[in-house]
Amino acid sequence: MSQPLSPMRLRSLFLSDLHLGARAARPGLVLDFLAAHDAQTIYLVGDILDLWHGGQTHWCDTSEAVVTELSQRARAGTRVVYLAGNHDAVMREPGVARLPEGWELREAITHRAADGQRYLVLHGDQADSRIFRFHIMTRIGSRAEAAVRALDEWLGGQQKPSHAPFHRSRIERWIARFNGWFVMGGRFERRLVRLATAVDAQGVICGHSHRPALREIAGTLYANCGDWVDSFTALTESHDGALRLMSWRPDVATAPQPAGARVLEV
Repeated sequence: MSQPLSPMRLRSLFLSDLHLGARAARPGLVLDFLAAHDAQTIYLVGDILDLWHGGQTHWCDTSEAVVTELSQRARAGTRVVYLAGNHDAVMREPGVARLPEGWELREAITHRAADGQRYLVLHGDQADSRIFRFHIMTRIGSRAEAAVRALDEWLGGQQKPSHAPFHRSRIERWIARFNGWFVMGGRFERRLVRLATAVDAQGVICGHSHRPALREIAGTLYANCGDWVDSFTALTESHDGALRLMSWRPDVATAPQPAGARVLEV
């Protein structure tokens, strides 16, 4: 019987848009990824909890296990930084919610990489004009998507339990394609780049758009962690300061496989 490989050792790990508590969440995939990666600092870059939809909360033992795993790492010495997003904006309000012991709560933070580069880290909804113009429509869209996913589950398209092997139904693929048509594009990204340059940072690390990316815009690095609803990606920093965008599929990678999982690197 083969022995499990040791987790990949990282300097920093950036995860966003887990949407724990939403019907679309995949906490089992998040647990698999965490089991394969260890980091000195873990940044939770917003929308980790889905608290704004107002409908039924889909919290399960696996969702709880994700929080427990992160809390255990915090107690063991890992720095865990929580940056609230729009779906968990209530976390920004003083005294409203309490994070697990050892977690830091920030609106935004500057991360200094091992190679000296400075990155502004924030969820990204701060640069999304739709939040301010069409706040009601974004809530309606979120609930409509949940309803479609409920129909998909009723039709048997969703594999249960949540820790089951990776599977995406035809309806889920349609939802991902539909969301891609409305994804935030260049203006959103350029606004975030301007925020980074305003604080004299060499790049910005964000989430929010569910669109993983790692590229330069006007000489400034734009890095988007992606999400764990459609893209299943995360941003990692190695001990030499290199940033990598990792794609995770447990059906093809059950242990750390940096050469096969690496999508982009700077």
